[in-house]
Amino acid sequence: MTLMAATSGLDIEFIRGRTGDEVSDRALPPPASRTTLRPGDIGSWRAHLDAIAAVVKNNLGTALIIEDDIDWDINIRQQMIDFAATTRALTQPLQYWSLSSYADPTFENPTAYNGQPPDIDFDALPQTVPPKRSPYGDNWDILWIGHCGAMAPNVSLSNRGLAELSKSLRRGRVVHRNDPTVPERDYIATIDQEVDPRDTVPEHSRITHYPLHQFCTLAYAVSQKGARRILYELGLRKFDLPYDLMLRDICIGNDRPRNAICVTVEPALVHTHKSGRHSTHSDIDTTEHNDHSLFEKPFTRNIRQSVRLNLANLLSEMKPVFDQYPDKHPAGNNNQKA
Repeated sequence: MTLMAATSGLDIEFIRGRTGDEVSDRALPPPASRTTLRPGDIGSWRAHLDAIAAVVKNNLGTALIIEDDIDWDINIRQQMIDFAATTRALTQPLQYWSLSSYADPTFENPTAYNGQPPDIDFDALPQTVPPKRSPYGDNWDILWIGHCGAMAPNVSLSNRGLAELSKSLRRGRVVHRNDPTVPERDYIATIDQEVDPRDTVPEHSRITHYPLHQFCTLAYAVSQKGARRILYELGLRKFDLPYDLMLRDICIGNDRPRNAICVTVEPALVHTHKSGRHSTHSDIDTTEHNDHSLFEKPFTRNIRQSVRLNLANLLSEMKPVFDQYPDKHPAGNNNQKA
């Protein structure tokens, strides 16, 4: 991680991980207990909240929290600049408006808008009020850039429960077409979902949207407002699920205040790197510890020019950069969908 940050021009600080047995039973918010949660879940919860508490204590405007087995593209800085433009388009008020004050018509009152709003094109982003506090906008709680897969709210879902929930959630999205850092669709790993947002856009597209289902806290940013919300909701009020699922519930309002503003991106900008033995890849799910087989080769899902896989090349400053997901199809012959 130190080498990856150095070669990417990033500055990171480490917060010590926790194990479940380090946490006193008296420190667990209700209804958590060691019979309902795995020791790894308790340790992970405490480590993440240590990071969140540091954000609150130091009154940081924003902070990015990342896990220590992740990977990113060598183009991460440009990717984050592009992502910031899309989050502003969704969450910042329009600079000039007549019918709606936001480009996303579901932003202020999702239930008042029927159906799915039109996609916002990355190449024709609306002019919004310049933010004062963050290049990502002034009005957000959580930006979820690293996850195991993201489902967008969609009122057309065949699962009526999720369709009904979607009607109460913000549903706007920004589509960044022709993003050279996005692998072809055949390479992209995502969660199983009945409506895959990638199916409605051309190849090499990245979608910024609000989350409906979200798993894994590989990398997420919090604002000061968001950090305080998380510290209260998950550190004091209620601890009933693994940390990533509780963070999702804050975003969708599942027994949590629904006005949290969370934005995610698919495919994710950050993902877990896999190499060596399967048994070394989870401090939470101990069932993996019994699998001592090796990964066939090191890889990172969805990341084309992996920093981890290119460390030797980046350090030599001479070797060409390795793309682990080169295009299979010649330019112009991709099976694109409108």
